[in-house]
Amino acid sequence: MMMDDQRVGDLPPGFSFDPTDEELVLYYLKSKIAANLSFNIPHLHFSSSDPSQLNERALWSKNQWYFFSQVKENNNRATGRGYWKELNMNEPIILKNCGEKEKIIGIKKYFVYYITTNIHEQVQTNWIMEEFHLKRENEKLLEWVVCRVHESKNNSEGITCDDNNEIELSALDEVFLSLDDDQEQEEISFPY
Repeated sequence: MMMDDQRVGDLPPGFSFDPTDEELVLYYLKSKIAANLSFNIPHLHFSSSDPSQLNERALWSKNQWYFFSQVKENNNRATGRGYWKELNMNEPIILKNCGEKEKIIGIKKYFVYYITTNIHEQVQTNWIMEEFHLKRENEKLLEWVVCRVHESKNNSEGITCDDNNEIELSALDEVFLSLDDDQEQEEISFPY
């Protein structure tokens, strides 16, 4: 359900909607849960969140679509033409500069969209969904999430999933993951 005034086009010229992960969780998702405010981000059910149907339904900015949805833990994310498959790559959303230590304020889950061509065949697409959850103290039957959907141009982004449920990381991701935060880092220089 989207009203006509819930478009990014309502912003003044020169402005764009480009929130950080922390802003999506703290400002938008928390406000939706606390006061049912949507800030131009519509509420969609996953059955209507097929990537080809997001254009006129979700908030669009910078080739990304945003929408709120309600989900149950471990429920399927099926649409009319396929389903969103979780990649089991949960990433904590961390609020920095929160006093003396960092604070985890939410979780980001990654999904990839599969088109179901027949009962036994699914085709992986380049559509990626990031699903943001507030950090919860207790498990609820139904919770609000905010979703950011985009199409990757190729598999170089490193968010792919093969039949063995293994995650393939890009070379840059592997470099960053190989760095040990506890050891003193040497300065890395790049040739010009």
